[in-house]
Amino acid sequence: MELLSEHASFGGAQRFYKHESVEIGLPMRFALYLPPEPKALLVFLAGLTCSEETFTMKAGAQRLAAELGLALLMPDTSPRGANVAGESAAWDFGVGAGFYLDATQQPWAQHWRMESYLTRELVPLVQREFGLDAARTGIFGHSMGGHGALTLALRHPGLFASVSAFAPIAAPTQCPWGEKAFSGYLGDDRSVWAAHDASALMRARPSAPFPSGILIDQGLADKFLTEQLQPEAFECACKAAAQPLTLRRQAGYDHGYYFIASFVDDHLRHHAAQLLPKS
Repeated sequence: MELLSEHASFGGAQRFYKHESVEIGLPMRFALYLPPEPKALLVFLAGLTCSEETFTMKAGAQRLAAELGLALLMPDTSPRGANVAGESAAWDFGVGAGFYLDATQQPWAQHWRMESYLTRELVPLVQREFGLDAARTGIFGHSMGGHGALTLALRHPGLFASVSAFAPIAAPTQCPWGEKAFSGYLGDDRSVWAAHDASALMRARPSAPFPSGILIDQGLADKFLTEQLQPEAFECACKAAAQPLTLRRQAGYDHGYYFIASFVDDHLRHHAAQLLPKS
C-alpha cells in the first residue's frame, strides 16, 4: 500500500492509500480513518459518481467514530483508467460505475470485479495490516453503495456482523438504474440478476440473517425514491423473512450528503451496538 496523505483528525488519523489490486488488475484507491483506539472496522460503500473521498470529506463521521473506536474504510466505487470503450461516458447512472458485483460480460469482466475486490482482497488486507478483528466488521453505504452493502452482507454470511444503508437501490432488478447496469455487466438473463438484488436475496432467506436488526434511512424528498430506490420492496422482503428492520422515512430530506450527515451518527451507533464488546 502506498500512503498518499495523512491528516490528524479527532485524535486519530485520516489516511488515503493507493495499491495495486490483484482482483481488479488496476491501481485502486481507498480512504481509511483510524481512531485513537480501533476496536472494530466499518466499511462504507459510496454511490454513483462518487469516490473514496466523498463520504470521507462530506459525512462528518470521524468525530463519533473516534469516540466509539470505529475504524472507517471508504473504498473507491469502481475501477478507473481501464481504457474500456465507453467507460468515461458510462458513469451517468449505469454501466461504468461498479455496482459492487463481478461483471461476467465483455468488455467489463476483466476489471469490473468490485465484489471480489472488497470481500476477498481489500477488507481482509485492511483487517490484517491494521490488526482489526475480522469478527467485528460491519458494512453500510449510500444509494448504489446501499445496494452494495445490503447485497454483500446477504451474499457473504459471516463476513459482516452488522449492516445499514442510506437510500439504497433496494430492488435493482425492478428499476432503470439496475436494469441498465445488470444487463451490461451480467447479460440479459434476469434470473442471474436476482443474486444481486437485496430484496430478492432477503426473500430467499428462510430466517433472519441479522437478528439484531438492519437500519435504513430514506429521505422522502429524494427525487429518486419512487422510480429507482423502492425501499418498500426490501421492507416486504424483511417481513417475509422475519428480519428486524428499522426503515426510517425522513420528511424533507433528499438524496445528498446533507441527508447523510444528518443521520450518520445514528448509523455509527447502530453498528457499534452490534460490533463492540459489551461493557
